Amino acid sequence: MGGALSLTIVALAYPTMLGFNKVSTAQDRVIAQTQWGPLTEQDRDFVVKVRAAGLWEYPLGKVALEKGTTPEVKEAGRHLIDGHAALDAACRKIAPMLNVTLPNVASPQQQGFVNTIETSDGKQFDSNFANILRTTHGSIFNTIAKIRSTTKNSLVRSLADMANNTVLDHITVMEKTGFVNFDQALFQQTTPPKLPDTDLTPPAPQPGAPMVVLTPPPSPTSTPIAIPGEQAGAGATPSPTIG
Repeated sequence: MGGALSLTIVALAYPTMLGFNKVSTAQDRVIAQTQWGPLTEQDRDFVVKVRAAGLWEYPLGKVALEKGTTPEVKEAGRHLIDGHAALDAACRKIAPMLNVTLPNVASPQQQGFVNTIETSDGKQFDSNFANILRTTHGSIFNTIAKIRSTTKNSLVRSLADMANNTVLDHITVMEKTGFVNFDQALFQQTTPPKLPDTDLTPPAPQPGAPMVVLTPPPSPTSTPIAIPGEQAGAGATPSPTIG
């Protein structure tokens, strides 16, 4: 590792709970000392959370291009694809540097969101798409702000900066669809359902499984973060792809 990472714990355990309304079960516990600053449990969970968000929102962006009934819904889909491809590249770039294990599939709760949206059609699809994604993005927005204002790790801070801009963009394009029920979205953001921990956590990847990569669109407008002092070869092997 060339001094890039000095662990204070033998290994970074995979997160046990990552609901979209939760950050961590142990807020400020430092689990590793790195050259980019201490890594806390909530820092680690945030990197996993950003990765998991892309694993369900990116495919739904593609579905919106096929099933959306208005130009605004299709445009929102394009923003999901573009933004999460860039965030995914950022997560895959910094995760090996911080010794963080990334999931290859979304959580059961997030898969439930996908099923609800994918199985609807017409205006009901537009409404489910806009409202579910507006609610989840609104919920994570506060988490990003907390991470950005409290983390002492510069890599996590850079990811939070990028995630803040992306999530705000996605909130905005969902609202521009005209399908968002703001009263419903606010209620669901502030009173999320009580779900078992297993529903809120993306499963750990199978040992030896290639990392899923969210491929950017042909003409992306979002770019991954530049990592100061990034070490060559730190990125993950880009296979297999979702694109």
